Amino acid sequence: MKIISLLENTCKTENFQTEHGLSLYIESNNKKILFDMGQSDLFAKNAEKLGVNLTDIDFAILSHGHYDHGGGMETFLQINKNAPIYISRHAFENHYNGTKKFIGLDKQISKNNRLVFTEDYLEISANFELFSCNKENHPYKTNPFGLTIFEDNTFYPEDFRHEQYFLVRENDKRILFSGCSHKGILNIMEWFKPNILIGGFHFKDLDPSDKDDTRLFEAAQILKTYNTKYFTCHCTGVDQFNFLKSIMNQQLEYISTGQIIEI
Repeated sequence: MKIISLLENTCKTENFQTEHGLSLYIESNNKKILFDMGQSDLFAKNAEKLGVNLTDIDFAILSHGHYDHGGGMETFLQINKNAPIYISRHAFENHYNGTKKFIGLDKQISKNNRLVFTEDYLEISANFELFSCNKENHPYKTNPFGLTIFEDNTFYPEDFRHEQYFLVRENDKRILFSGCSHKGILNIMEWFKPNILIGGFHFKDLDPSDKDDTRLFEAAQILKTYNTKYFTCHCTGVDQFNFLKSIMNQQLEYISTGQIIEI
């Protein structure tokens, strides 16, 4: 498996543009896959620099219905004329940060016939599966950190029913991709127990220098108990990653824009 970070919040060189968002190119089981598309066309510009031809993508996955993961969908649909995009049927609901900032998707795109709307589970093929885990128990409490959903003329704390996880099987390994892990990285690990996990942990709102370091410390201790290699990014936060790294050591790595991982 090859994974190329087309877009992430950070970059270790000056060769690529960055923004708050995520987009990963995946080669696995003779398929070329796009996982998330950032918030603009930057992922496509970086893909060109990295030698990734987006017209060759066989299918795309949208992890959840936030602008920083799906804002580039229109760009992808214009570049690639055939690949379906697998997206939760809840993705185009009204997602907000608080009560004023809309952080959802362009609803006009929902009319595109290339979108495949998913339910709780979908087997794309024997080696590729999508899960929402909306019916699973949550052994660990999660915090929406002020994110909301607007329905019935009321703002409610977000339940992230639009988030889905992409499980890949290759060479006797189970590799899980999670865009932001809004349902809780600890819950996700309990549900899947993958060999490798790639994605954001959504710890960016926890201050490792303040009282929140207890939560980060406890999370790191729990994550260490799994026989899993973690590659994190985006909404984990750089300071938070450094704190986790000091505890998890080689079990945890960070993937920035332009980086390539071979598994």
